[in-house]
Amino acid sequence: MSIFVVGVNHRTAPVAIREQVAFSPERLLEALHAAKPLAQEHLILSTCNRTELYATCHEPEQLEQLISWLARFHNLPQHKLQPYLFVYQEEQAIQHAMRVACGLDSLVLGEPQILGQLKTALQTATEAQTTGHQLTHLMQHAFNTAKKVRTQTSIGANPVSVAFAAVSLSKQIFSQLEKQTALLVGAGETIELVGRHLNANKIGHIIVANRNVERARKVAEPYHGLAIGLPDIADYLPKADIVISSTAAPLPIIGKGMVERALKVRKHRPMFMVDIAVPRDIEPEVGQLDDVYLYTVDDLQSVIEENLQSRRAAAEQAESMVLDEVESFMGWLRAQEHRDTIRQFRQQNEAIRDEVLARAQKMLQHKEAAEVLEFLANTLTNKLTHAPIQSMNQAAQSGNDVLLANAKTLFNLIDEA
Repeated sequence: MSIFVVGVNHRTAPVAIREQVAFSPERLLEALHAAKPLAQEHLILSTCNRTELYATCHEPEQLEQLISWLARFHNLPQHKLQPYLFVYQEEQAIQHAMRVACGLDSLVLGEPQILGQLKTALQTATEAQTTGHQLTHLMQHAFNTAKKVRTQTSIGANPVSVAFAAVSLSKQIFSQLEKQTALLVGAGETIELVGRHLNANKIGHIIVANRNVERARKVAEPYHGLAIGLPDIADYLPKADIVISSTAAPLPIIGKGMVERALKVRKHRPMFMVDIAVPRDIEPEVGQLDDVYLYTVDDLQSVIEENLQSRRAAAEQAESMVLDEVESFMGWLRAQEHRDTIRQFRQQNEAIRDEVLARAQKMLQHKEAAEVLEFLANTLTNKLTHAPIQSMNQAAQSGNDVLLANAKTLFNLIDEA
């Protein structure tokens, strides 16, 4: 059985493609169940920068079926999706999973949010009963590798993230943030991080909009901000100098008309807008308006690049650690192919132990303990070594040096010389 990863990410596909193949949280369970007949095990990782399907398959044809299903599920012609897809198998797939967990494949090198997203993806697939022994073990190994990389390297030493980049860019538009108002749309991890960075930069006022107003209130409260519902955005948009949006909404929340009306109220004072969401929260046409600076996650790359220098040396060290962990996992995989042989060997020896022990226990009724212990030791040794010694004798007689050399390794035998 082979392990595959198929999908798109920020390296292979623009945001216009990524948003078309993103799985909303509401449809993720439906998707997992729909793909069940196509793979032995599978899970789906869907974030603003990637949609990836991890699967174990018996036949190569199953991979093609999964790709066709991915396109059909999102109502996309397969020939339009195919050029943007990457496909990894076995060792490459395992290495990719570990690099993703460590943040080495992220838009922001070493960012920690992806690890939580990967854990959530595994949990959701486990609840849907679409994972099994191999994928679960792979993910756990990837999580442990990420923990090792984060504790043994300085890859996470500096605050570099999409949220950090968005706030850094806003400082380029507004040199000081003390007099500015920021409208944050959403209430997930990214928006929470944006709030922390804005607060650290002494933002004047924060408004948080979310479908669940109580959740928005929890994000806004530490900064004495205001919580509103999504329907109230139009009323508060004119107050916003900075708008940063990151929701899981399937359709845009902020349209061109809404922004045009806000600009009139603002008397065309500039607005800085960052759309981190995939699918997009802000209509792309908003970027055509004068006095609006609209950026997407892809536009943040240049800002992020300036903050990555300190992480690159740590990333090289992390890549080396990942390769070691890939080899470790490949060893585990190879062992799974022969676990029946190992189990049979253990069961055979346990049966010999039980038989000899039962005979020794009977002998205790009428023989001295020392005599029984000697019987137990000698009989157990003879029975456990009989088959290997017989095989080595036959190998010696037939000149089978390879088998004898393997026997030395297997039984950890040291030459007397």
